[in-house]
Amino acid sequence: MLGLDNNLALIERAMEGSVSAWERLVKRHERLVFNHALRMTGNHDDALDLMQEVFMGVYSNLHQFKQDGNFKSWLLKITSNRCIDFFRRRKPDHDADEEPLATIASDQTTPEDAFFKSTQNQLVMHVLTQLNPDQRMVIELKFFQNLTFEEIATLTAISTNTIKSRFYAALRNLKSLLEVHHVAS
Repeated sequence: MLGLDNNLALIERAMEGSVSAWERLVKRHERLVFNHALRMTGNHDDALDLMQEVFMGVYSNLHQFKQDGNFKSWLLKITSNRCIDFFRRRKPDHDADEEPLATIASDQTTPEDAFFKSTQNQLVMHVLTQLNPDQRMVIELKFFQNLTFEEIATLTAISTNTIKSRFYAALRNLKSLLEVHHVAS
């Protein structure tokens, strides 16, 4: 039997009805899901709602997880799909940057450094929310999840060339948007 710390063992036990195994699995991956949803939506509350939706859906469909697959990739794919669904059903006038990411690194030494870092994070989150959802997803998976183009293509069931095209289009758009804010050189 696999060790309890292994995702597959936790999944097996959760499918058998173990609440503690399910809670451990959620605890292990909640930050990953939340951060992915936050970067996709740019809104803390929306990310929390999406995280809850994702884990409710995962729990209901845990039996569909292929034991030979990568649980993290499966979870990211579900999260990405939920985010895309969120954008499809969102009202057009919704302000996606109501609560931007304002994470301040713990190694900040001065209030000025903390303010600058917070302002930069807010600007980046604001600019990311201006990308279309497909481009935002590719940027999120490439930069924040450190996936390769091939991994993104597999995860999203989109060709590698299309992923690369979206990625480079997103970079061009980001550069233009940052230039508007006088950030890029």
